[in-house]
Parts: sequence; structure tokens; C-alpha cells
Amino acid sequence: MSVVIVGGNERMERQYKDICSQYSCRAKVFTKKNGSLKNKIGSPDLLVLFTNTVSHKMLRGVLNETNGTNAVIARCHSSSATALKGVLDEHIGGKLCARG
Repeated sequence: MSVVIVGGNERMERQYKDICSQYSCRAKVFTKKNGSLKNKIGSPDLLVLFTNTVSHKMLRGVLNETNGTNAVIARCHSSSATALKGVLDEHIGGKLCARG
């Protein structure tokens, strides 16, 4: 399963990826906008939006890029490691994700 995280803290980027790997998921983390995200996002299974630390412009752009995909969108106000674990528990639960 692939997870895309938008927002959050730059210093936590490695930790976000490590948490996702504990759930056997591949993760892409975009803490700030670096050019066009059109080709970078792809078609994730789960899109996590940390709404407190992301600009409205970046949020709209990401939602437009994932429009029409089967991505599950999870919005979370907090961008802590515990919040990410809670989102993953809720949407992935005990299921193991396929590595790929």
C-alpha cells in the first residue's frame, strides 16, 4: 500500500517514513511545495493531510491531483507521530500492506 503525506514538519519527515514502514507501507512525504506535485504524487492508496501545517494553495493542488483516483483521504489537524499512527491504525488497522 502506498501512503502520501502532505504537510507536517520537515524535521519529522524521516520519522513519518519510519512509521509507515512499520505498517509495511511505502510513503512519500511532502512537507512543503517544491515545484509541481503533479508527477510526484502518483496514485496513492491513502492520502494523509496534516491540515495545520499545510497551506491552502498546496492543499487545493494536491486534492486536484488526486481527484478521480481511488485514494482514501484522511485529514488530521495535528502533525505528530501519534496522530499519524492513529490515522494508519484507523485506515489500515491490523492489515499488512504489500511491499512493492
